[in-house]
Amino acid sequence: MLNAAAATTRAALPVAMAVWSSLTVLAASPAAAEALHAIAMHGTPAMPDGFSAAPYADADAPQGGRLVQGVLGTFDSLNPLIVKGIPAQSMRGYVIESLMARGYDEPFTLYGLLARTIETDDARSYVTFSIDPAAHFSDGTPVTAADVVFSWQLLREHGRPSHRAYYSKVTKAQVLDERTVRFDLGAGNDRELPLILGLMPVLPRHAVDVAAFEDSTLKKPIGSGPYVVADVGFGKSITFKRDPNYWGRALPINRGLWNFDEIRFDYYRDANAFFEAFKTGLYDVRVEQDASRWRTGYDIPAVRDGRIIKEAFVSGQPKLASNFVFNTRRAIFADIRVRQAIALLFDAEWVNRNFFFGLYRRSASFFDGSELSAFHRSADARERALLAPFRGAVRADVLDGTWSPPTSDGSGRDRKSLRQALTLLAAAGYELKGTELRARADGRPLAFEIMVTNRDEERLALAFADNLARAGILAQVRLVDAVQYDQRRLTFDFDMIEYRWEESLSPGNEQSIYFGSAAADEQGSRNYMGVKSAAVDAMIAALLRAREQPEFVAAVRALDRVLISGCYVVPLFYLPEQWVARWSYIAHPAKTSLFGYLPETWWRQKKRAPP
Repeated sequence: MLNAAAATTRAALPVAMAVWSSLTVLAASPAAAEALHAIAMHGTPAMPDGFSAAPYADADAPQGGRLVQGVLGTFDSLNPLIVKGIPAQSMRGYVIESLMARGYDEPFTLYGLLARTIETDDARSYVTFSIDPAAHFSDGTPVTAADVVFSWQLLREHGRPSHRAYYSKVTKAQVLDERTVRFDLGAGNDRELPLILGLMPVLPRHAVDVAAFEDSTLKKPIGSGPYVVADVGFGKSITFKRDPNYWGRALPINRGLWNFDEIRFDYYRDANAFFEAFKTGLYDVRVEQDASRWRTGYDIPAVRDGRIIKEAFVSGQPKLASNFVFNTRRAIFADIRVRQAIALLFDAEWVNRNFFFGLYRRSASFFDGSELSAFHRSADARERALLAPFRGAVRADVLDGTWSPPTSDGSGRDRKSLRQALTLLAAAGYELKGTELRARADGRPLAFEIMVTNRDEERLALAFADNLARAGILAQVRLVDAVQYDQRRLTFDFDMIEYRWEESLSPGNEQSIYFGSAAADEQGSRNYMGVKSAAVDAMIAALLRAREQPEFVAAVRALDRVLISGCYVVPLFYLPEQWVARWSYIAHPAKTSLFGYLPETWWRQKKRAPP
């Protein structure tokens, strides 16, 4: 990834030469807007200029010691910015910094990091960053505007697909002076783009071998972050050590962060060995997602005597909720009554109790557990105005906030749900012939395939197939390898799959890829359900043009209502909390951020508990 030989770099760099030929070096022009310390996607930043520290960090946290974390898997690259290879944990943030840093108590607000200030106009047609004069890379070289433009073009041409897509929207890059850079964004009406550029990683142009940039590598990178890579055990461990000359330690956004002198990530290939290593103290903090293990696996002396502490953190982010997704491109799922009936037959209460100890929560929204969710919230005047042109797009009970996912008696044989499902199926043209449900028109059975790619998905799908069989529906569960699964999923060659859309507190352009009508016919998009809805498209357009938080929230909730009403998925489950176990000598601030727990704010107690 990185190479200290600047002459070699420039010799191998047609792209870098293109950067310099495309730059316009200008004297700073009069500002069209005020240069500010922060920028919010909607509304204004919560922390004012001159704030002392973020509320989720302890500015007086002890410094020093070591944190060991475990990772299930492996790595073969130290470059997290390319497609090739499996990157090591935490290169971004620890070693490679961005122009700005997130405020983790706000949906999407950035504060000054490498860039001391940001400037943009009301239309967000351009953005200007002013680099902090103190900023330098770990080798002592100052961070300049030229490094920023170099990084932008490098990632636009050779970075990950998301980098290429976003950074190609920039119409012009200008170095205004040594520490000031401006990006013109054209008339794309993408109000998120200044923030996307604010999160752009900045690389040292003097130390990057562009010709080899897209190759996975274990060369230690040069960055501007609080740590440097100290030691690499191929595929087994990586150790970061504090950079004693880190330029940004006193920045308000960094106070109370980066408290350990050394951070090591140890990698494990086997899940059982991974867990056993934590119980014996080989690493310090463990994030748990297995309900069975969380309920029964921690009944050990170290937990009982307080040396290991189990905690549940609550975040305001949309939860990662799974769903069985209907592919409505299939004729069998074209009728919403069929989809509604199938959703009624899933016995979520039985599954949650028998598979997950009742610890999971039933998904009821595409933005579960956040302020963006429409679940059990009556639509306000803003939402109703947005939805008014699309009569019938939202169910009355979804609009007034009284709708809930179907519930059963938890027996696995709920007769009420079965009767309701069969009534819907009869209205859709199906009737029972013996033990099989068949179409009255042509006698074809109601049958489909649930495609899965791992044993956990298979177990859940088999339970669902048993539920469906009670109504005479034949659901065949097919377990395929990861390569076949991805190929069929990306080409929409499936009837039903399990999937979860990763949502944030600031959904944006990606919603068109998830749910937009145009994406329904674009192979490789994530509109797996094949939804084509003018109402969905209009709500996505509304959330993209929103400028203030209330109108943005209204647009997202309205989108949520349309998607819920369309019955495009069978809602499954999500973890309502973040489960974390830690050895007691590791401590954290009293306040949890909106994003949940943040390891970068944690520290090591001065005295370690007895082993």
